[in-house]
Amino acid sequence: MKIKTLNDLFTDMIKDLYNAENQLIKALPKMAKKCNTPQLKKSMEMHLEETVNQKARLEKVCELLEISPKGKKCAAMEGLIKEAEELMDEVKDKDVLEAGLIAAAQKVEHYEIASYGTVCTYAKMLGKNQVAKLLHQTLEEEKAADLKLTEVAEGMVNEKALQEA
Repeated sequence: MKIKTLNDLFTDMIKDLYNAENQLIKALPKMAKKCNTPQLKKSMEMHLEETVNQKARLEKVCELLEISPKGKKCAAMEGLIKEAEELMDEVKDKDVLEAGLIAAAQKVEHYEIASYGTVCTYAKMLGKNQVAKLLHQTLEEEKAADLKLTEVAEGMVNEKALQEA
C-alpha cells in the first residue's frame, strides 16, 4: 500500500495494530504459562481476554472504515515477542524470569499505548469520531494493563527476583 495521505497512514496503522493483536493472542498464553505468581498469571490471562476483545473492536473499526484488517505484518510486535521468547528460553530462575516477563509485557503495552494514542489522534483529525471512541477504549485498557503490571512488579515480583542476586 502506498501511503500518500494521513488517511492512508491511519489505515496502515490500523492494519498494523490488527496484526499486532493477533500476534499477541498467540504469545500471551505462552507467557502466562511461565508465571508462578498468581497475580501475574491472572494479569496475563485477563489481558489475553482483553486482547481478544481489542481484536474484535479493531474488526468493528475496519468495518466502519470499510477496509480489510488484513494485509500488514507488525514487525515491532514480532520483535517484542521474539525478545520475550528468548527470555523464556534463557532465564532459568523462575523469579527472575517473572521480572523479565513483566518487563517484556510492559514493552508491549508501551508500544500499544503509543500506537493507539496516535491512531486516536488521527481518527479525531480525520473526523472519524465513532472510530476514535472505539480506539480510545482500547487505549485506556492498555494503560490500565501497564499500571497493573507495575503494581505486580513493585508489589512482589521484583522483590522476589532481587533475593536471587
